[in-house]
Amino acid sequence: MNRRIFLGTLAGGLLATPLVAEAQQTVVKVYRLAILSPGAVPGPSDPTVLSLLPTVLRERGYIEGQNLLIERRFADDKPDRLPGLARELVQVQPDIIVALSGLAVRAARDATRTIPIVMLISADPVAWGVVASLSRPGGNVTGVTIGYVTGLAGKRLELLKEAVPRATRIAVLGSAPLSSSTQLREAQKAAEVLRVKLLPVEIRETNYDREFSTMVAERADALFILTGNTVVRDRAQIIEQTLKHRLPAVSASRELVEVGALMFYGTRELDEARRVAVYVDKILKGAKPADLPVEQPTKFEFIINLKTAKALGLTIPPSLLLRADEVIQ
Repeated sequence: MNRRIFLGTLAGGLLATPLVAEAQQTVVKVYRLAILSPGAVPGPSDPTVLSLLPTVLRERGYIEGQNLLIERRFADDKPDRLPGLARELVQVQPDIIVALSGLAVRAARDATRTIPIVMLISADPVAWGVVASLSRPGGNVTGVTIGYVTGLAGKRLELLKEAVPRATRIAVLGSAPLSSSTQLREAQKAAEVLRVKLLPVEIRETNYDREFSTMVAERADALFILTGNTVVRDRAQIIEQTLKHRLPAVSASRELVEVGALMFYGTRELDEARRVAVYVDKILKGAKPADLPVEQPTKFEFIINLKTAKALGLTIPPSLLLRADEVIQ
């Protein structure tokens, strides 16, 4: 080989080597996260787990649009759509699926037995058949379950009855179908002990005229509002109707007490999002869902809106006020 050509080639190769190394160092692993929700698309300002999850994942270094892509599917309170949506998500080959209800977890698990699934549900995942046990889930599902052991729904009903002793007929407002609602089943157990009658009312219209007309016709004394994206999104309309019809309400979502529901007892959406993010982070770093125990929250908040109580002409017992973590004046 010509000596000049050889030296030129050698020099060029040496100069190119750092450039190649630098290019290799800048390759970023991009993760794909899928989210399956039974509810409606949350509003841009709604502080739901869905809207908060990208923020808390950012805290752990996963930035949407850079090293994280998120595929979202919403059933719009039509549970029969969940199996088809789950299959759609599996087709995009995500690294993880986050499922936000018992029915969503079942649909995702039926669609794949290999892609990791992180759940956030209010049901007993063992009874639902999606994990073998809380300590050793087995399979491809793990995550967080809220309320089924601690009886959150029953506790909310007890607090409402304590605040409104005269209440014997309590409406329960939630997204359809209420027949599959774990929260409602738990509340019904407490209702038998408290000797109150529950009046389930499914959300059908976004102005809520029909729903509250039903409550009035059924002579409801108070209202239990179940959790869900729809009630958080429509909280202003719901609370407007609640105050209009003078119904003391306990909510499963903190956001409703902040706009006028009488009480809230439960966990914060931000805390729930952070718990889900921990599982996502661990799995993306190599952990197996089968080896990650299902978590149950142990910290709950109790908030009373005293301004609403006064507007409704209610006197909250001092013993109840003393137990509140926060009182809205």
